[in-house]
Amino acid sequence: MGPGGIATIIAASSLLVIAIAISYAVVRFGRLIDEAKVSLKTMTDDASPLIEEVTTTVTLVNGPLRSLNRITKNAEEVTAKATDVASSFLDKGGPAVKALGMILSAAQMKKSHSRKKRAE
Repeated sequence: MGPGGIATIIAASSLLVIAIAISYAVVRFGRLIDEAKVSLKTMTDDASPLIEEVTTTVTLVNGPLRSLNRITKNAEEVTAKATDVASSFLDKGGPAVKALGMILSAAQMKKSHSRKKRAE
């Protein structure tokens, strides 16, 4: 056996070791994929009831939120109407200004009337 035969045996042994390493890696990777598949199936099976419960919870919460929305819209309408009434009541020449003018003139008349009585 010459140097070419020894080189052939070394090359064949090296290829055998490489083939064994590659097959080991492929088997391990296959097991990893199988475990990932099982984990994904378990997670999917567990997530389906959870999603249904979340959907039910959201549906139950939406009912009171709708009624709260109606209440706030009604409160907004009442506030807008009260603002309109107050602004029209307090406008120039509005009822508040006329009432205030009457009260002031009555107070001035009373003061002048009481001064006249004291003077007499």
